[in-house]
Amino acid sequence: MIFPRECKVVGHARGRPCGEKVYFLTQYLIRETPRGPELLEVAADPLASGMMRPVSKARVLATPKEVTVYPGRVQIADRAHLVGLALESGTRCTVFIGHDEHMTFVLDPDPDAFLRIHVYDVVPPRPTLSSAILELEEVGMFGELDIAFVHTLRDISEAEAEVFPCRAAGFERTLDSDPVFPHERVAGCLTGTQIAKECYGEDVSFVDICPLQAVREEPFIARCCRKEREGFRTVNGKRGIVVHWGAGPAEIYRAVVRLVERERGK
Repeated sequence: MIFPRECKVVGHARGRPCGEKVYFLTQYLIRETPRGPELLEVAADPLASGMMRPVSKARVLATPKEVTVYPGRVQIADRAHLVGLALESGTRCTVFIGHDEHMTFVLDPDPDAFLRIHVYDVVPPRPTLSSAILELEEVGMFGELDIAFVHTLRDISEAEAEVFPCRAAGFERTLDSDPVFPHERVAGCLTGTQIAKECYGEDVSFVDICPLQAVREEPFIARCCRKEREGFRTVNGKRGIVVHWGAGPAEIYRAVVRLVERERGK
């Protein structure tokens, strides 16, 4: 797979206003032809000077019939998403145009080039961790890391319980607002379990809904309401990192970076 790290090395040529010259930083050239755009790898003359320099070497990487131009504008820094779109194009090369009109391309897309991180979260209400990661991806925050996320969301409304954690999730009966009667089942995590036992004794049973219980793949990132569980953890034999239930986007981003650095041995 060829997917340039920076769009500044990708040039686009419709004509030859400066003759057979390219911008001095150009390594790849998307050149318009009567049959459509083609992709070239180029090298500027190393002995030349100036902003526009003669081409010393050029070779075709993809012919017009092998190139697709994606029809919409994209976030160029969202690398994993662009590789996914390139796989759907059906051609070897997909050219993308960013919101700022910069261009890039993916040649011979390979999703296996990305480290897959498994995200574990629950709904309802809003899956804070999963949603934050999706939003950070959309603005390109993870682009330089070459990672892709696999989201696993457990719907806690499907738990076989009479009482659920909190009113914010929209349930009719919740631990934070309603009494629990003997022999009822409460859907909750370790914190909810402790609260219920303190208030109602041992006559209440529990359905564990902590995202950590769902961990089956590694590396993972999951959220938990227990401060002491934060950081690198091995859960169900799988390695990963845990962030607090209320972690914000900046903290989540830093946790992902730490996890990637550890996985790659940096």
